[in-house]
Amino acid sequence: MDEKKIEKVFADEKIAKTITCPKAFAIAEKYKIPKSDISEYCNTHGIKIHACQLGCFK
Repeated sequence: MDEKKIEKVFADEKIAKTITCPKAFAIAEKYKIPKSDISEYCNTHGIKIHACQLGCFK
């Protein structure tokens, strides 16, 4: 996982405490970051994922 890249992307996208699942997917595609890395970064940094497309996160 390229933590510095994700940190910069999240700062640029103004993501601090929460992110929607569709936004996480869009960031992964736009910046060519694996979805699993986005998930790991969020888990490690206490960023909540909500509006999950599968209904897993609320």
